[in-house]
Amino acid sequence: MVKYMIVYDGLKTDFLKSCESDSIAIEIEENILNKLGKHTPKAEFRSWENSLNYMYKVMNDPNIPCDAGVAIEYSIPQTSKRVDFIVSGYDNNLEPNVVIVELKQWDRITEVPGVDALVETFVGGSNHRVVHPSYQAWSYAQLIKDYNSSVQDKKVLLHPCACLHNYIRHANDPLDSKWYSDYLEEAPAYTKGQLDQLRLFIKKSITKGDKKEVLYFIEKGKIRPSKSLQNTIGSMLNGNREFIMIDEQKVAYEEILRLSELCQKDYQKRTIVVKGGPGTGKTVIAINLLAELTKKDQLVQYVSKNSAPRQVYLKKLKGQMKKSSIDNLFKGSGNYTEAGENMVHTLLVDEAHRLNEKSGMFHNLGENQIKEIIKAAYCSVFFIDESQRVTMDDIGSISEIEKWAKEEGSELHYLELQSQFRCNGSDGYLAWLDNVLHIRDTANYDLEGIDYDIRICDSPFEMRELVIERNRNTNSSRILAGYCWEWFKKEQNNTDYHDIKIGDFEMSWNLGNGEPFAVSETSINEVGCIHTSQGLEFDYVGVIIGDDLRYENGRVVTDFTRRAKTDQSLKGIKGLYKLNPEEAQRRADEIIKNTYRTLLSRGMKGCYIYCIDKNLQEYLKKSLERKTRKD
Repeated sequence: MVKYMIVYDGLKTDFLKSCESDSIAIEIEENILNKLGKHTPKAEFRSWENSLNYMYKVMNDPNIPCDAGVAIEYSIPQTSKRVDFIVSGYDNNLEPNVVIVELKQWDRITEVPGVDALVETFVGGSNHRVVHPSYQAWSYAQLIKDYNSSVQDKKVLLHPCACLHNYIRHANDPLDSKWYSDYLEEAPAYTKGQLDQLRLFIKKSITKGDKKEVLYFIEKGKIRPSKSLQNTIGSMLNGNREFIMIDEQKVAYEEILRLSELCQKDYQKRTIVVKGGPGTGKTVIAINLLAELTKKDQLVQYVSKNSAPRQVYLKKLKGQMKKSSIDNLFKGSGNYTEAGENMVHTLLVDEAHRLNEKSGMFHNLGENQIKEIIKAAYCSVFFIDESQRVTMDDIGSISEIEKWAKEEGSELHYLELQSQFRCNGSDGYLAWLDNVLHIRDTANYDLEGIDYDIRICDSPFEMRELVIERNRNTNSSRILAGYCWEWFKKEQNNTDYHDIKIGDFEMSWNLGNGEPFAVSETSINEVGCIHTSQGLEFDYVGVIIGDDLRYENGRVVTDFTRRAKTDQSLKGIKGLYKLNPEEAQRRADEIIKNTYRTLLSRGMKGCYIYCIDKNLQEYLKKSLERKTRKD
């Protein structure tokens, strides 16, 4: 297990001396190279010089003890994140205290209404959504509190804050928007001209120096989930009917539990592949394991490439609670590019078919997400359905998992979930989809005897009315569509702008503000795509099949040229088509059909379909005629 690591530590006097000699950034750069084996980009080096010169002014106060501890770039292994600046010491009651300072170079931000803890600012050469600095500071403090045994046992008090020393604050500033009030209360944000207030924040908690003793406690602390974290996630799960396991789900859960605990006894790496189609309960098992393994003192995380399942299941656990330490249990699949060997006890990877090779905003980080996940954990669990790979970047396959498990010396185990709990428990409906979409031949040419409400609608208006009616009492029905209409970022929060137009019918793609599409009360007025619905389930869905799927000359055909230009799922397909048309067509065929198979299997009780292509509409209607006559 990788230990906590402080890149730079010293007394306040050491820090001030290094700043005065202009060597502080050089010392940190050398320590990162020696301790982490990493070279520092020039931009990061300059940011240290700017931010740490500001912290020099803050710390140059006679009432901050000279022998207080100072730590810079403190690595938290389970996130591969680094805390910018720490001051340690004792308060008036001689209790150990730590002040955590998150440093930002930003000079402007834009609030993101309705989305928890996100702001928009200029980073990495363009505007991006990132977490509010107060949330970042709070979440780092919460991670240390929840997982560091020394902090728990010695009752170290943590005080997070953010420092935006280039940011000029105004009245009604977006930094102080009501959306962020909970986090600002936990971790105040100090801006340009507020040096004295930041000093007061530090001096309130640090009145006596510790000669780095508290820093030593923290760095040597073992990784162990706190009792409060264990109790929190346990209480959230208890009585939550959405996460009750039945039949073979419970069997798989117990076997994964056994293997995971075995890893902690014999220190043998194990990789578990859990194969299961839509609605077999993969996520239910993963969430239950997340809670139980945390209660067993493991560092365990739920991982997915797509943010939608993480956001929705976190919301379902938290209910109306805004902030909770369990936020840190849910991670993106790109979090492990710099992870150390066996950094985590168990990683639970949901929707493993969606994993990518590279990580990061520009797909330029790391080597391979599957390899990095297996390397980072003693026990890695991959929940996978290979027929749900829906983009050119999706590399998640059983063979790929096997390849990297063997390279990392990880013992392989296999489980399979077969019982269908979606689509009214009907494996027949999924088989019918495979057959009717010409994905594979099955025995299900019709839906005779299957209790599932499926209708082929003559107009998008008819489809929408059916879904709205089903949604009235439960808020668990949604309209979905293939990605055949452009999505314009500048209109993402404008409910009056309608991306999808079919004759007189108009609707917007799901908006960028507010709660996740799957749980928001207003989402019934929007259309979701594969990226906002995969891995989730609804009572009923309405699906608009775009012009990328048609019926011609007795065959269901795909046409990647009808996909929206803003869709990244088939990025690179045109270049591949020029080099190898046959392979390009095969890849596009698989992705487009998998996309619609996934959309059409999101409904537990029913699915209402409208097709742009009238030939496809008639073909689907005819495939239902026998069921209609029987009914």
